Amino acid sequence: MTIARQEIFGPVLLAIPVKTEEEAVQNAKSTNFGLATSLHICNKNTVHQVAKAARAGTVSVNCYSEGDLAVPFGGYKESGFASKYKSLYVHEQYTEQKAVWNLLR
Repeated sequence: MTIARQEIFGPVLLAIPVKTEEEAVQNAKSTNFGLATSLHICNKNTVHQVAKAARAGTVSVNCYSEGDLAVPFGGYKESGFASKYKSLYVHEQYTEQKAVWNLLR
């Protein structure tokens, strides 16, 4: 479906029922975007595996995540600018790290 392949901003719900964990992960990975994903899972043993496999900057499990200033926000793949917003990670996009070893005395 077209709606499953686009990054739509707004109050939109797309629910794709799946029968297996592998099918869910494959569906999630088949998009070019990865800003956020929501999982509705009852099995506690499965939730961590699927959340880890999801290529998204934010993964919500059985809830809606509103975000927090202490938590980085940003997407994977074509979502975002390859950096994180909010939290201390936001500074990384404005800085370059360098190590200098000096043996001169």
